[in-house]
Amino acid sequence: MPKIKLLTENHTAKAVEIRTFMIEKLDAIDIKILKVLQQNAKLTTKELAEAVHLSASPTFERQKRLEREGYIKKYVAVVDPDMVGNGMLVLCNIRLKQHGKEYAREFVDAVKQMEEVTECFNTSGDFDFWIKVFVRNMHHYQDFVLNRLGEMESIGSVHSVFVIGTVKNVHAVPVAP
Repeated sequence: MPKIKLLTENHTAKAVEIRTFMIEKLDAIDIKILKVLQQNAKLTTKELAEAVHLSASPTFERQKRLEREGYIKKYVAVVDPDMVGNGMLVLCNIRLKQHGKEYAREFVDAVKQMEEVTECFNTSGDFDFWIKVFVRNMHHYQDFVLNRLGEMESIGSVHSVFVIGTVKNVHAVPVAP
């Protein structure tokens, strides 16, 4: 059976064309601003300007343009999951019962409402989706699987991988030079 395609091939080609155009609009200073802000978004305009070797006013204008044009989606605080009591991380591979719009839509709509799920990706290969789940403990995860995922008609199987340690978690996207 073919995998679910959330974007048509025409949309995918258009997205690549748009991304290529957007990357070409960035100069070295824009790229440096993006890289520095990904490391610390709390910098003042003055501190950011010093980091990119530009005066404050043009740095501020560039940052606002990057926000306006969608390069910077939002600013967030990265919270320590252990400190807030949700230190158990589980990566789940989800296989749908069937590859149809109804099943995919039910799954996507439901997952968007689940606080425990912090990331969800439509994937290729043996599984249809990959989700990242933060829970308090094994009992919380069992409840999540049985009462949240288990109630969904669209799910055929769940393959859980329990994270025993984090090696790298930078929350940054590589920015092409």
